[in-house]
Amino acid sequence: MIDKSAARQAAFARRKAAHALGQGNAGHLSAVLAGYRGVPLSGYMAMRTEIDPIAAMEEASAHGPVGVPVIMGKGQPLQFRLWEPGCAMIKGEFGAMIPEAGDWMVPEIIIVPLVAFDRYGGRLGYGGGFYDRTLKKLRAARPTLAIGFAYSAQEDQGLPMEPTDQPLDLIVTEHEVITPQS
Repeated sequence: MIDKSAARQAAFARRKAAHALGQGNAGHLSAVLAGYRGVPLSGYMAMRTEIDPIAAMEEASAHGPVGVPVIMGKGQPLQFRLWEPGCAMIKGEFGAMIPEAGDWMVPEIIIVPLVAFDRYGGRLGYGGGFYDRTLKKLRAARPTLAIGFAYSAQEDQGLPMEPTDQPLDLIVTEHEVITPQS
């Protein structure tokens, strides 16, 4: 297995510095999602220094179902619970906020949090493999668009990738929308 710890540590430092500037916004993410009105999507509830997609999620919820990921257990793919602005939230696994109650849904678009990304669609996450397992499962059933959402400072030229890593279809930062290179 490839050791990703050094890349992850450096990326966390870059993300923390970018977050401290307070310039992360979801404007470009909202613009991308506007082209998919009504398509079921999942966002995430930002933790620590993650860039926050909530404004784009709120806008998208006016047009179709929006969910958030729920960790079901170690080694398991994520499940998605319907979310709407103002719904009651509780702490889930690893401290992520999740809807207290509600129906389950299956997204066709997933806004993916990350630690680092490259321009080839590579993504470095927290190391649990939750999004990789989930994307593999969803993509086996139907096309599923994975949109990485990050600060531009999280870009990395040399990510250590493994065959089990699921690629991102788009990367959205506070400055641009990146279509991965082949």
